[in-house]
Amino acid sequence: MQESRPTPLTADAHSAKSERTLLVSWLLSAPGPVVTAVAVAMSSSATQIADAIRRTVEFGALVTGWWVFRARKGVPDATARRVLERRAETSVTVAMACSGVAMLIVGAYRFFKYEPGGNVSVGLAVAFLGLGVNATFWARYTRLLSHTRDAVIAAQRTLYRAKTVVDLVVTAALLSVALIPTHPATHYIDTLGSLAVAAYLLQQAFGTARPAPLR
Repeated sequence: MQESRPTPLTADAHSAKSERTLLVSWLLSAPGPVVTAVAVAMSSSATQIADAIRRTVEFGALVTGWWVFRARKGVPDATARRVLERRAETSVTVAMACSGVAMLIVGAYRFFKYEPGGNVSVGLAVAFLGLGVNATFWARYTRLLSHTRDAVIAAQRTLYRAKTVVDLVVTAALLSVALIPTHPATHYIDTLGSLAVAAYLLQQAFGTARPAPLR
């Protein structure tokens, strides 16, 4: 008896699945900027301040990606569709670049003027949950791309890969602030963590900014 194989997705079904993923991704990210802003008010952590800025800018990139995916369905011309896709790619580039610059400035400032302490519980919870969610979407976008190459989905995968790496560093930094706030090592974990993530985000932004050929 032959084993049944899963039926391959049709183009329409794959498109609908991709659009749902884009929609769910920005809906889940919507509370992030507000919650992290509250967290900043409770703590002076350099990583937390930069994280709030990062999540706000990235939210705009997520909404843009979803909007472009929907808008291009009504555009028959391939060149015009590619122009729309470049908007989604540019929004991801801008999000990562702005996040990188924010973390670089805040991390450098706090390195020379560090104030330990503060309640980082809210920010830590957001970062930990974000790590799981972002890793899940990174994997989901990778699976979607394995079926059909799509510029918008590819840009979102790049963003979620960066978000996963950043949340991993943010979680580690805030955990050190929560557990050993006055330890000398916490100063370096918190501030140098921000600088390391800033370097990664800027490298990813410059890599994404390279123009891709029309398909």
